[in-house]
Order: sequence, then structure tokens, then C-alpha cells
Amino acid sequence: MDTESDTDQTQPQDITLSFPDAETVEAALPTREIPSFAAVESHPETPVESDIIKATQYAVNNLSGPLSSVPAGGTIAVGLGSRGIHDIQTVAQVTIDELISRGYNPVVIPAMGSHGGATPAGQRQTLEEIGLNEETLGCSIDAGMETTVLGETTRGHNISFAQSAVDADGIIVINRIKPHTNFTGYIESGLSKMLTVGLGKQAGARTFHETALTNGYVDTIERALEIICDTVRVIGGIGIVENFHEQTAHIDGIPADKLPEAETSLLTRAESYLPTLPFDDLDVLIIEKIGKDISGAGMDTNVVGRYRVLNADNPDTPAISRIVVLGLTETTHGNGQGIGLADITTANVVSELDFEQTYTNALTSASVSKAHLPLVMPSERHAIQAALGTIGQYDPQTARIAWISDTSQLSQFHLSTGLLPGIEATDSLTIKQRMELCFTDDIARFDPLTDS
Repeated sequence: MDTESDTDQTQPQDITLSFPDAETVEAALPTREIPSFAAVESHPETPVESDIIKATQYAVNNLSGPLSSVPAGGTIAVGLGSRGIHDIQTVAQVTIDELISRGYNPVVIPAMGSHGGATPAGQRQTLEEIGLNEETLGCSIDAGMETTVLGETTRGHNISFAQSAVDADGIIVINRIKPHTNFTGYIESGLSKMLTVGLGKQAGARTFHETALTNGYVDTIERALEIICDTVRVIGGIGIVENFHEQTAHIDGIPADKLPEAETSLLTRAESYLPTLPFDDLDVLIIEKIGKDISGAGMDTNVVGRYRVLNADNPDTPAISRIVVLGLTETTHGNGQGIGLADITTANVVSELDFEQTYTNALTSASVSKAHLPLVMPSERHAIQAALGTIGQYDPQTARIAWISDTSQLSQFHLSTGLLPGIEATDSLTIKQRMELCFTDDIARFDPLTDS
């Protein structure tokens, strides 16, 4: 036996990925005529919360009952997550101010599972990037990743929970309530999920997803929440519902004894406001950027119609033949979880991927398909041509192509001419200007289309 050789094989290897160059791609790919586009605005009527401060104060007041059982000067752990919630700074600050005014000692705990690379520094940085730090919040942040096991469900699921939250005299979580990117049910993303997954840190998030893949997400949340509420003092949560434009539409305070059922009505509201594409089927969807700050899946799976999760069927609509991703957001810091939902991307995008963060996220959430690499093209021009060249019979006049900034920004986008008939008669959609897709050094841009 060659012991030295065997040892060498176990060591991590530096691997340089090499993808086909332009000459190779162009030899295999027919050049398709690119259709003209139009800049389109979507402006559905949506409610807006006019006074965020008062609404948050009222929500905290809804928690007065369970708060009254916390001794004077007691520590209240305030769970905050990693998503870009529009008014999270104001809601968090007002909640903390209200707790201080009532004589409590709030401490913020990042409730985001394995996000931020599953490190205390990474989770602090993730909060910092959405404007949440000790100075702006007016209280300390405990970003420790230590957990303790509270118990075990009848499914064999060990419930890990942040030690800092266990040590507190009360726990309040603040989160947006919205449709989830992996499953559907009467509860999805929101307060109960933050309590059972986010405050579980990496250890809790991993065991949660492992159990959920076998027994279902809603069932796993319900059973875990019961043990958590029976073991530690959960006060409740502040639920935020956003409208189509990602503005705050409603804020509510839900005591722990009303969870999870009380989230259902807020989820129904959120579903009615959800930004969606105005079409049920597309040949090609081009997305400028994906990232963890946009969605846990990098892109909202409810917008693109792809879950790619074990034991979960994809949504019936929309049906999209090809999805192209052209970039990552700056604040995702290379976490490309969700890139696997795309069919085609570019070498520049792959060069920005931080595989440590992406794989940590994928393994913790058990969503490995979302970390797969799609077809990698040498440039944006080649990526778009690859999409057009692989959808079957092609006519630039009828091709159904949509171009969006990201899946959370659907008030403005570009549509190919094949999607424009009938839009003039749609009250919520307005054609602003005809455009043509151009390339400079194979990088895409839109220019106003002028009559020749």
C-alpha cells in the first residue's frame, strides 16, 4: 500500500474550472436574430402603511399580555433576519425602544440559520448590511452560534435553539410574512419559521431541513414550534406584510399562543400582493442579478415557477423554458445559492461565486439542486444567444422573452415584441418606450429604438 499516495488523495485540491471560449460556442450555436423590446411598467393598486412607527407601537402593544410575565429588567431576545425588508430599521428600532421604555433589556440575536457563512462575524456583517448594528438599534447584538437541544419531536427531530435566546427571559422575532420559496401551506415564511429555523442557527437549520424533506415543511414547523414554546419563553412576533412594490402594507403583533395559526391571514394578504410576472409562460426569462438579499433561493421561486426541492412539486405557473442569470448582487458576497434554478449563466458570474458560502447554504438547507452550475457561457451575448438557440423553432416576432432586474423588482421590466399584443388594454401595464438590445464588448444594454 502506498500510504503517502493515499494521504495525498485526501487533501483538498485547487481546481481551476475552464469553460468553452467564444470560438467554441459560436461554432456550435446558431446566431438568432434578437427581437426588439419595450420598456414596460406594472402599477397595480396596492395598500401602503402610512405610519410605520405607530403601526409598530401598536404591534408591540399586542404583545403586552405575555410581556407582562417577564420580570422588570428582564432580557428580551429580539430575533432579526437577513432579508432586505423595506422598513426593517424602523420596525426594529421602534420595537427595541418600546421594550426599553417598558423597563426591559433587549438584545438582538441574528435569527438566520446558516446565513453569513454560519459564523458570528458573518451574521453581524449580514445585519450591518441591512442597516442593523448596535449603534442604530440602541442595544447589543449577540451573534454567537452556540445552540442547545430543547427536545425531540415524534419525528425524531432534535430541536436545536440559540443558547443566547434560551438564556433570555423572553423572545420576540421580527420578520416579513410571505410565500416560501420551497413549499406551500397555511404557514410559510414568517414568524414561526424564524423561530424554528432561524433561531436554530446552523445546527437547527440543518436538522430542520433534513426532517422537512421527509415529513413536509409545515408538519416540521408545527412540531418544532410546540417544543420551543413549551420549553423557552416565546413572547411572540412582529409580522410585516409588504405590497407589490416591497413597501410595508401591514404590521401586526402576534402573541406566541396565537402561533402559528394567526399567520395564515397575513400570508393570504402577502400572496395577494406578491410581485409576479404578468404571463403564465415564457420562452426566455433573463434576470440581471440574483442574491440572498433578494430571496433565500437567490431568485423568488414563486416568480420563476421552479422549486427544485425533494418531495415538492414545482408550481404550475409560470412555465419558463430558459432562465438566464447575468449577475450576483453585491450584498450576497458570492453566495450563489439559487444559481442552479437557472439554465444558463456567464463565466463572470461563476468567477464571483463563493463556493464555501454557497455550499454551506446548500448543505444546511438540503437544497443541493439550487447550487448546481448551469451552462456557463463566455459572455452575456453568448448566454442570450444560447437561450434563444435552445428553445426549439424560433421566430423573433413571436418569441416570448422577459428581462427583469431581479425577482423582487417587477414594477419595471422589458418585454419582447411577441409579448406586447394586448398590453395596451391592460390597466396595470403601460408600455413606456420601444427599445433594442445592443452589446458592447459582448455586454448587454438597452437603447431607445428610433425609427430609421
